[in-house]
Amino acid sequence: MADAVFWALVALATVTGLVTAWALGANSNSPPFAPAIGANAISTMRAAFLIGILAALGALTQGGSISETVGAGLIDGVQITSLAATAGLLTATLFMAFGVYTGYPVPAAFATTGAMVGVGLSLGGAPVFDTYRRIATFWVLVPPVSGGLAYLTATLLRRDDVPETVGVPLLAAVVGGIVANAELSVIPSPVGATQNSIAGFAAMLVPLPGVTAVASLLVAALSFAFIRKRTQESVDRGIKTFLVVLGSVVAFSSGGSQVGLATGPLENLYRAELGLPGFVLLTVGAVGILGGAWMGAPRLLQATSREYAQLGVRRSIAALVPGFIIAQLAIALGIPISFNNIIISGVIGGGLAGGSAGVSRRKIGVTLGFWVITLVTSVAVGFGLYRVFDLVLGPA
Repeated sequence: MADAVFWALVALATVTGLVTAWALGANSNSPPFAPAIGANAISTMRAAFLIGILAALGALTQGGSISETVGAGLIDGVQITSLAATAGLLTATLFMAFGVYTGYPVPAAFATTGAMVGVGLSLGGAPVFDTYRRIATFWVLVPPVSGGLAYLTATLLRRDDVPETVGVPLLAAVVGGIVANAELSVIPSPVGATQNSIAGFAAMLVPLPGVTAVASLLVAALSFAFIRKRTQESVDRGIKTFLVVLGSVVAFSSGGSQVGLATGPLENLYRAELGLPGFVLLTVGAVGILGGAWMGAPRLLQATSREYAQLGVRRSIAALVPGFIIAQLAIALGIPISFNNIIISGVIGGGLAGGSAGVSRRKIGVTLGFWVITLVTSVAVGFGLYRVFDLVLGPA
């Protein structure tokens, strides 16, 4: 009987994780391709197809660090049980559903982090304040950094003395250099190495000083040359090409940064109790994100693409470049983030480059207020929901 209850809870927790991943795939991965659709560089259905594939690949190859933080780094002294994982995931999903249906900005990372802290405390665990300070510092820095980078990017693209045949390729070079150093679990690395990346792999093949930097510069130079050639042939075609490429790498990063919000609560269940490798858990999350992107993204893409069309291609690029940079940094540090938080900050920063018009202070205040409310109330709801589950079903 005990085994039957255990496997029933495993199934319930897994389904809840899949639903959470589905919601993330449907809602959090649409912004990267919206500018390309708004510029008529790619069709909605093709974009939705690519989002699903790229986000799922990002989840598989980059999602491990954030998943471990959410599953094991937020509470000390206890292990997250299947029942606790279910309570945490249900809490986060309820908050995300509330945001979707009401239109209020509810960040998934805040809801999931708060929920897992709540259920962990309800289990009798101790807070990990060092981790909280590190995460909080990153979250606080996201809006000014994302907005500031977007402001600088939009200013560069608006300068009359920097032609688009130079400015856009320069941004492509920056993106290419970061891609060369992005952590990818599928790339082999020497024993004890801290990073699996294209540049790191090159350094492994050619063990000489400076190879990592040379490989990074080479990828950046190739990216610059490719986009420059396209913009020289046609500025419009070059910008559209860059929008599609940028959307692709941002969608990939989005999957890597978001899947841990769905799989993190299941870390202890899958790894410690079931003895399965982390790749299996990430596959569960990737499947959910893929399904959500394919089934839910087209509708959101049509809506968000109209918004980005109103922003214009330059402000859209200015919003996405910081999103890519910050998402990769968060993945490297293992910090759960809200991708929409980054994009919203980038849109605001890009808008300020053209003057304050269109940037509502009231909307910014409401958004920040709901981020704080989400974090605090998700802790309380997660704590209470697990207590209710434990009272009804007993410890599991």
